[in-house]
Amino acid sequence: MHAFDILGDPVRRRILELLADDEQTSGAITDVIRAEFAISQPAVSQHLRVLRDSGFASVRAEGARRFYAVEPAPLREVDAWLDRFRRSWEQRLDALGTELARGRRVRRPRASGEPARQAGSGTDTGKTDPPPTEE
Repeated sequence: MHAFDILGDPVRRRILELLADDEQTSGAITDVIRAEFAISQPAVSQHLRVLRDSGFASVRAEGARRFYAVEPAPLREVDAWLDRFRRSWEQRLDALGTELARGRRVRRPRASGEPARQAGSGTDTGKTDPPPTEE
């Protein structure tokens, strides 16, 4: 199964979220998932099995209890795949951050009662430049 097939299921994503900070018993996982998704214990067990078989989770036995933990390797592979796209997102988010910062840079009103100068206007008239057009 492909990693995104595994992660595409909201129950499995939630289980991984539960395991993100520390290992959990199968009983504790089942209690949370049953309450949030209203599915049966065997259905939760099946999701745990898929995560275990695909390498996203590991299990260790301690007496009659089973402790599940997240396995980072498959998540690193997903992260590496997403990295190709992240560069594009980061550039666009940086540009958006710059534009938002420009919009917040409005001078405070002057003591003499003159209107505030807005960023990018080039004048003290209080008028703003029209939005830039894409070329």
